[in-house]
Amino acid sequence: MKSYTITVNGNVYDVTVEENGETVKAPAAPKAAPKAPAAPKAAPKNAQGAGNIRVEAGAAGKVFKIEASVGQKVKRGDAVVIIEAMKMEIPVVAPEDGTVASIELAVGDACEAGTLLATLN
Repeated sequence: MKSYTITVNGNVYDVTVEENGETVKAPAAPKAAPKAPAAPKAAPKNAQGAGNIRVEAGAAGKVFKIEASVGQKVKRGDAVVIIEAMKMEIPVVAPEDGTVASIELAVGDACEAGTLLATLN
């Protein structure tokens, strides 16, 4: 027999474990399927901040959908990116009329409030 002290959620337990002498063979681990290639990013890193008008996240979350593409003309209030936060979809809109110069994150990327999502010219 072996004795152990175990702490669970701040509670301490003294336990005794009896060995019965049987050898247990663990089943072989299944072979992992090959991983799919990663999805390409929305914009290359060197395009960061390509425009002079910043479109920033208003809340922390994940990029759910990219509504605009580089080179697309947008009007003030048009959705550029949609963020998912707490199971809600939050559109991040263009602060003024312009042309999308860069998209800084890809779908699924995490962001914090104030993170640069896109730029406009």
